[in-house]
Amino acid sequence: MRLSDFDFELPEDRIALRPCEPRDAARLLTVGPEGSLEDRRFGDLPALLRPGDALVLNDTRVIPARLRGARRREGAPPVALEATLHRRLSPSRWTAFAKPGRRLRAGDRIVFGQPEDRACLLSVLAATVTGKGEDGEVTLAFDLAGPDLDLAVAERGVMPLPPYIAGRRPEDEADRRDYQTVFARTEGSVAAPTAGLHFTEALMEALKARGVTLHFVTLHVGAGTFLPVKTEEVEGHRMHPEFGMVSGATAEALNAARRAGGRIVAVGTTALRLLESAADAAGALGAFAGETSLFIAPGYRFRTAEALVTNFHLPRSTLFMLVSAFGGLAAMRTAYAHAIATGYRFYSYGDACLLWRRT
Repeated sequence: MRLSDFDFELPEDRIALRPCEPRDAARLLTVGPEGSLEDRRFGDLPALLRPGDALVLNDTRVIPARLRGARRREGAPPVALEATLHRRLSPSRWTAFAKPGRRLRAGDRIVFGQPEDRACLLSVLAATVTGKGEDGEVTLAFDLAGPDLDLAVAERGVMPLPPYIAGRRPEDEADRRDYQTVFARTEGSVAAPTAGLHFTEALMEALKARGVTLHFVTLHVGAGTFLPVKTEEVEGHRMHPEFGMVSGATAEALNAARRAGGRIVAVGTTALRLLESAADAAGALGAFAGETSLFIAPGYRFRTAEALVTNFHLPRSTLFMLVSAFGGLAAMRTAYAHAIATGYRFYSYGDACLLWRRT
């Protein structure tokens, strides 16, 4: 398929810059397995599921991974730059997307932080560039390691809001709360699993009371999720690897739920990609701990979830390709046109869909 197959026009005023309050008051568009549409509220989710269904949520926690600083090179003036941590390689080494990355080379020193920053516990956060990749990706070896590095990043960094929000307003203290799910617990993401942002503690209790079981997996979302697809033939696109974990106990609980007639409902494209990575050819789930670079586009045969809770995604993005594979491209075009015409809010802080897998 061609990249242009996944294009559509989105008015700029449909892009949400702040989340709905309360979280579960967001709108929810349900898309049936044959493409039927129904307008609901996210708080209606318990009524749309049935006892025995299994909801799978990504419990990754976003770190303040966007760092601002300056390149220091002997004999040259400092150059301001920004680096968004992307993938941890060791206690002291990260890959990052740097802007402007073209001005960096191996051996450059970068000092992060400004005098007016929140940082007060650590006077210096510095790293050496040890490698360069594509799309502005660099490998950074920090002077600090382990918990000391984590603390320094927390002090110096800001929440890595998606570019379609960060380009229109600055990050603030509210984002430290808003860009985090209420069930986040395993630190490591540099982007939120945004479908999970709609959940509240009260909604989770209502789901349990309905007889829906809640299961947690972890996939640390990388900044590569925001990179554009550059190949006109989408089959040529390659995903950046992301680290995920599914425990043996969770895998067996989900297998048991399906055997008992329950349906697996993945909350977010990250949870769905991880489930598909942890499943065998017959769809049975097993323990998983490792990296996945699974790219899902129309033609992919799903083995795990019967339904997907997800937000509205960018045109020409890998996320829109995934939902088109799950619900059908024609059905997604119709659903997105309906959402645009009726005022749904798009992207990370926007409204949500409940998609039933295409029959």
